[in-house]
Amino acid sequence: MVIISRERLLKVLFSFNPWWTTGNVPRESTKPVRRFAYYEADKVLNHPTIRRSVILSGARRVGKTTILYQLIEDLLGRGIPGKQILYVSLDHPILKFCTLDEVVEIYETNVGGGNEDLYFFFDEVHYAHEWDRWLKYFYDHRPTWKIVATGSASPVLAAQAAESGVGRWTVIRIPTLSFYEYCELINVRDRPKLRPEIKPSELARLSRHELDDLMRSLSVLEKYFHRYLLIGGFPEIALSDDLPFAQRILREDVVDKVLKRDLTALFSVRNVAELEKVFLYICIHSGGLITIDTLAKEIGVARQTVSNYLSILEAANLIYISNPVEISGKKTLKAKPKVYIADAAIRNAVLMADDVLTNPDEMGIIVETAVYKHVAAFYYRQQTRVGYYRQTGKADKEIDIVVDYSPVGRLLIEVKYREDAKIGIGDAIVEVADDIQTAAALVITKRPEDYGTLDFAVRTPIIAIPAFAFLYLLGHAEKHGYLLPGKT
Repeated sequence: MVIISRERLLKVLFSFNPWWTTGNVPRESTKPVRRFAYYEADKVLNHPTIRRSVILSGARRVGKTTILYQLIEDLLGRGIPGKQILYVSLDHPILKFCTLDEVVEIYETNVGGGNEDLYFFFDEVHYAHEWDRWLKYFYDHRPTWKIVATGSASPVLAAQAAESGVGRWTVIRIPTLSFYEYCELINVRDRPKLRPEIKPSELARLSRHELDDLMRSLSVLEKYFHRYLLIGGFPEIALSDDLPFAQRILREDVVDKVLKRDLTALFSVRNVAELEKVFLYICIHSGGLITIDTLAKEIGVARQTVSNYLSILEAANLIYISNPVEISGKKTLKAKPKVYIADAAIRNAVLMADDVLTNPDEMGIIVETAVYKHVAAFYYRQQTRVGYYRQTGKADKEIDIVVDYSPVGRLLIEVKYREDAKIGIGDAIVEVADDIQTAAALVITKRPEDYGTLDFAVRTPIIAIPAFAFLYLLGHAEKHGYLLPGKT
């Protein structure tokens, strides 16, 4: 370490760790609301019998750093001395001149005081050279150390974890805020008190009276739903009263910095303008089928380049890719993906459309985007396939979202966010709901009065539920650890 002196580096470390002197995390660094990912990380980090390091992965501004500070605050509250806890953000300019082991060695020598029980919090760990090798080394040779790290590229972290971290660390992906978390964050005081066992996939088991009471209690949340769709997915921005400024911050921090800085560093993207065009195309067509050849032709780049860009955008947590799900005995569409923006608020900020809330087509797109994001985020930990179904023939039939959770069965979700949410006897969801492998079938509607069991003679009852109620109930189910019927 020739360029940066040990004294200079130690000064940086002290600036990152005020609890070394005060014993407390600064109040502005923690938030009163804990996200679901916080509880998952805390469970892994402090498991009494199974030792694992934790890697938190998610897009910019989803709250990864806040979760680190909350975990540190809890450790201090349990009596862990402040100097046994190191936090560093590895995208700091000075730290880029150091290797991870040099940072750790200086901390251990000058601050750690020979303690064996040390806690390390490495923010933006992917900026450290050979980070995965060093985490493996620390895990193998320092069995009393506990480590939490964050990163912005899920597949990159997961791939390196698979190679070097088998049995050593767990990757926890952090999506943008769910509608349930958003209501918690903005402190909605009239939130309904729900029974823990309530979950959207089992609404068919409720009596009409019970369903009426549930929908009545949830109706107070409708007035918060549109604002959530506009800017509600990112914790800090969700608290802002200045919508134009909040959307500008989204464009600058979540989109521009990721496309122009993070992806250039992580994936050596040479032509950022091309990548931006692909991303803008997806913003416009979120939830639509993507034909790579067509997209390549419209943008004027090679097919393989478009395919690579889609993989990169997915790795950066900016998009979700939904692939077709086979349903036995039915002719399905060839493997054309549907692509969703990771959060409807990103799409709104990028397109800067001023008629989103009054344009039925735009609302249909962003609500389907929000529904897919919630479902994909809910089921990713179970490694459950979330895709769509499209049958080809004389008349194409589609189910927007299919959760294929064998052996429990499939969850079918059709988004009909419109004034007339009518489902016909020939629609795909009706046909497939009669399949023995279907566990639950839901139609997501717009109007608060559009709910209840639809009148079809099928094996699995089809339940209509308003979008705001479905998203809130799914968040409630996530909080209480419920999955599809028969799973907890």
